[in-house]
Amino acid sequence: MTSRVWFITGASSGFGLLMAEKALENGERVVATLRRPEVISDLAKKYDELETKTQKKQLLVLKLDVTIKEEISAAFITAKQTFGRIDVVFNNAGCGILSEVEGVTEVNARNLFEVNFWGSFSVAKQALEYFRKNDPVGGVLINMSSMFGVDAPPGCGLYAATKSALDALTDSLVKELDPTWNIKVMIFCPGWFKTNIMVNAVIEDAHPEYAGKENLASIQVREVVGLIREDSPLFQDTRKLIDRFWDLSKLEKPPYRVAFGEDAKAAFKARWTTLKSDLEASEEWSKDLIFGN
Repeated sequence: MTSRVWFITGASSGFGLLMAEKALENGERVVATLRRPEVISDLAKKYDELETKTQKKQLLVLKLDVTIKEEISAAFITAKQTFGRIDVVFNNAGCGILSEVEGVTEVNARNLFEVNFWGSFSVAKQALEYFRKNDPVGGVLINMSSMFGVDAPPGCGLYAATKSALDALTDSLVKELDPTWNIKVMIFCPGWFKTNIMVNAVIEDAHPEYAGKENLASIQVREVVGLIREDSPLFQDTRKLIDRFWDLSKLEKPPYRVAFGEDAKAAFKARWTTLKSDLEASEEWSKDLIFGN
C-alpha cells in the first residue's frame, strides 16, 4: 500500500511533533508546518540525510502561521507539488489562555480566536479542497479540540469558546459533505496530557474582583495550572495517546468525536448530565408555543 501524505499544523512540539514522528516512523510522508522551522532542525536533518541515501523524500518542513491565509495556501500548494496528494490533515495548531471571562484583554481574546478558530477554519477549508483533488478522491480531516470544548471550566472560558466554536463548525460541515468525496472527519478531545500548550499559554492577571478569593473556582484553577505548568500526576501518557491517534487515522469507519482520558470522559458525562437536566427543565416552558394556538 502506498504511504499516505500527512499535513500537520503546529508541528513544533506536543501533539503535532509527536504525530509527525509517529507517521514518519511508520513510513508515511509528512508535511510538518510550524511558525519557526528551525525548532525541528534535528528532525529535518535526519530525514534530509535519509533522502540522500534513498532518493525518496519523506519529510517536508514548511513555515506556516495559520493566521495568515496566504501562507496556508502556499503550504498546501507546495505539499501537493512535492508529494502529489494530501491524505490526512492534522489540524492541530493552537494556543491557550488562562483568565476570568471578565478579566481577559480584548487583544489576547482576539488573538486566541485568530489561531484556534479562524486558523483552523482556514486549514480545514483547504484540506477539503485538496481531498477532492486527490485521485482517488478522499482524505481524513482531524480537528484538534479539547475536553474543554465540550465542558468549559472556570478560568478557561475563552480557550473553551474557541474549541466549542470549531466543534460546532465541524458538526455543520460533516452534514454538508457529499459522501462521494470520501472525506472522513474526526474531532479529537483530549484531557490533560503533557504538552507545551499550558507552558506557553498566556496567563492574564486575575480580575481585581476575583483576586485573592480562594473560594472562587477560577482562582482554584489558577493554582492547579500553576502546578501543571511544571509537572503533575494529572498528566496522562502523551505517546500512548499518539498511538491511539495513529490507530484511529487508519480506520475505515472512524468514530467522530472522541474523548481521550478519564478526565475527558468525565467532561463528556458532565456536559451530558447538564444538557439532560436543562432539557427536563425546559419541558413545561416549551408547551403551547405553536403559532396561532
